[in-house]
Amino acid sequence: MLEQLLPEVKWEKVWESTYETIYMTTISVVATFLIGIILGLLLFLTAKGNIWENKFVNGLVAAIVNVFRSIPFIILIILLLPFTKILVGTMLGANAALPALIIGAAPFYGRMVEIALREIDKGVIEAAKSMGAKTTTIIWKVLLPESMPGLVSGITVTAIALVGYTAMAGAIGAGGLGNLAFMEGFNRGNNQVTFVATIIILIFVFIIQFIGDKITKTLDKR
Repeated sequence: MLEQLLPEVKWEKVWESTYETIYMTTISVVATFLIGIILGLLLFLTAKGNIWENKFVNGLVAAIVNVFRSIPFIILIILLLPFTKILVGTMLGANAALPALIIGAAPFYGRMVEIALREIDKGVIEAAKSMGAKTTTIIWKVLLPESMPGLVSGITVTAIALVGYTAMAGAIGAGGLGNLAFMEGFNRGNNQVTFVATIIILIFVFIIQFIGDKITKTLDKR
């Protein structure tokens, strides 16, 4: 049926590119979530009046986050090409896109984590302190559980951004649906391929948003 409607589309390449996009997005979302949590906690805990108050560390982490989340993604990929080649041995393919995807998204998500942590009622944190809870206990039992709806909402937005990043990375040889749309679609004037790649990316975005919204609503106790 699909072959008859879109005869100019090579479906084997479409499914291969779809897998590469899923692979890049999944790995980068997991790594971004973990690194972003660490960055967000550091930004929050070292801020004025908090448990690890430290102006120097807070300023340093904030500067790193601000710099990397301000660089346009396409430029970041180019800047990281030498580092990527050393790390994965090549500048092409899905694995080559991962360093730029993670470094580009983690600082952005780190700021969203910080915002989610700031929205926690300070009375809850003070109550935990007054009961003699250790910092690690406060982090695992208070900060992360209380901010979880915001964390999930933030990673949903970040995951959708990462799908877009994979498309941009594909345009310079990282594989995936972006590469398919650019190489097979745009360069060869094949609008059917571009159309199919766009539809699949939109489906990914809708699925991520749907799952993220469902989880957020389940976790939100308000």
